[in-house]
Amino acid sequence: MNSISVRALLVRGMLAGLAAGALALVVAYFLGESRVDAAIALEEAHSHDHGGGEELVSRTMQSTAGLATGVLVFGVAIGGIAALVFCYALGRIGRFGPRATAALIAGAALLAVYIVPFLKYPANPPAVGNPDTIGRRTALFFLMVALSVLLAVAAVIFGKRLAPRLGNWNATITASAAYVVVIGVAYVFLPSFNEVGKDFPAGLLWEFRLATLAVQATLWITFGLVFGWLTEQLLVPGTDSVRTGNGAANRAATAAG
Repeated sequence: MNSISVRALLVRGMLAGLAAGALALVVAYFLGESRVDAAIALEEAHSHDHGGGEELVSRTMQSTAGLATGVLVFGVAIGGIAALVFCYALGRIGRFGPRATAALIAGAALLAVYIVPFLKYPANPPAVGNPDTIGRRTALFFLMVALSVLLAVAAVIFGKRLAPRLGNWNATITASAAYVVVIGVAYVFLPSFNEVGKDFPAGLLWEFRLATLAVQATLWITFGLVFGWLTEQLLVPGTDSVRTGNGAANRAATAAG
C-alpha cells in the first residue's frame, strides 16, 4: 500500500472517528450524565459532613464542553490509530474486503481495549473508590489494556502460524482459547479493588457502568460501519455505480421479457 493510500485512509479513519465520537457523545450525555449527577449529589452530601473542597471546574462545563472535547478528541485519536492498523491488516488476516476488515478491527478493539479490561476493573462513578488508591487503580487499568492488546496481537500471530496445520477454523478456536486462558491468569494474579461503600446504591452503580459500556460500544460500532464504508469507496472505486448499472440492466431485461 503506497503512502498516498495510507494518508487517505488515515484521514478517513479520523473522520470516521469524529463521527463515531459525535454519536458516542450523544449517548454519554443522555445515558451517563444523569448517573454522574446522582453520584455527585451523594458525594456532596457526604462532603458536607466532612468539609468538601471548592470546585475548580463547574459541573456545567464538565458535562458540556469538557465532555464534548474529551469524547471527540478520543474519537479522532482512536480513528487514526485504527486506520493505521487497517492499513497493515488488510489482506493479511484473511480474504476479507475493506468493510469486513474494518468491522473486524472495530470489534477486536472494543473487546481488547475496553471490554476485557472493564471486566477486571469496571468504571466507577464519583463517590466510589478510595482517593488514596486512584493512582494505583489507574495504572493497573492501563496495564490491563496494554496486556489485552498485546495478547490479542499474539493470538492473531499464533493463529496464522497454526492455520497451515490445523485449518483456519481450528486455528482461530485454538488461538482464541489461548487468549482467554492467559487473560484469565492475569485476572487471577492482578490485584482487585472492592471499594464500593455499602451505602452506595447498587442500581446506580450498575447503571453507570452499563452507560459507559454503551458509550464505548456506540463509538466502536459506529466507527467500524462508517470507516468500512469510506474505505470501500476509496479502495473499491465504482462499486455503487456498478451496482446501480447492474440493477438498471436487470430491470430493463425484466421489462423487455
